[in-house]
Amino acid sequence: MKQKPIYVEINIASDIETLWEYTQNPHLHKEWDLRFSDITYLHRLPDEPQRFLYETRIGFGLKVSGTGESIGDIRPRSSERVSSLAFASDHPLALIKEGRGYWKYIERDNGQIAFLTQYQYETARGLPGSWIDRFLFRPLLSWATAWSFDALRLWIEQNRHPKISVRSGFVYVFMCLVFSLYWFFQGFHDGCADAEIVRGALETGLGVLWLLPMRR
Repeated sequence: MKQKPIYVEINIASDIETLWEYTQNPHLHKEWDLRFSDITYLHRLPDEPQRFLYETRIGFGLKVSGTGESIGDIRPRSSERVSSLAFASDHPLALIKEGRGYWKYIERDNGQIAFLTQYQYETARGLPGSWIDRFLFRPLLSWATAWSFDALRLWIEQNRHPKISVRSGFVYVFMCLVFSLYWFFQGFHDGCADAEIVRGALETGLGVLWLLPMRR
C-alpha cells in the first residue's frame, strides 16, 4: 500500500529573504534540520541545478550518505517562492532509495511566512523495507521534519539556536519518561495487593498521562 507524502506547514514571523537564506544556505540549513548532519554543495555552472552531498548520523558512529539536487524558483513579482528537491542514496544502510519534494514560501498579510514542505520517496529493501517505513521510519521522519521546522521558527523569531532546542527537548522527554516509569512502577507494586487494585490502576493511569506530553 502506497503511503501518503509527508506534509508539514508552519507560520514564521520573518521576511522572505531571511527565511530563504536560513533554508537555502547549507551551513545554516544543517544547523536546524534533524534530517541532515552535513550538507556539501558541489560546483555548478550557470542555469544548472544545485547538486549536493548529504550525510545523516544515526548513532553509534554510523551514518547514511546520499546525493541530491535542488532548484530555487525566485519570483520577484510574486508573494511566493518554491524550491524543488530530488534526492537518492545507494548507501547500504539507507532505507530511502530516491525521492522528490518541494519547499514553498508564501507571504501573508500579517507579516508572517507560511513555510511548507511536501515530499515522497521510494524505499529500499523490498517488502521488509516498506513495513519498516510504514510503522517506524516514516512516522519518525515526519516528526523530525515538524520538529526541525519549529526549531527554525524559534531560531528566527527568538534567536534561539537549534542546539538549545535539542537540549531542552531531551530534558523534557527524559523527565516525562522518569515520571511515567515511576507511576507505572507504583501502580504495578500497589496493584499486586487486592486491597490496592483501584489505587494501582489510578497510578498506572498517571503513568500513561505522563507519556502524553511527549507528543508535543
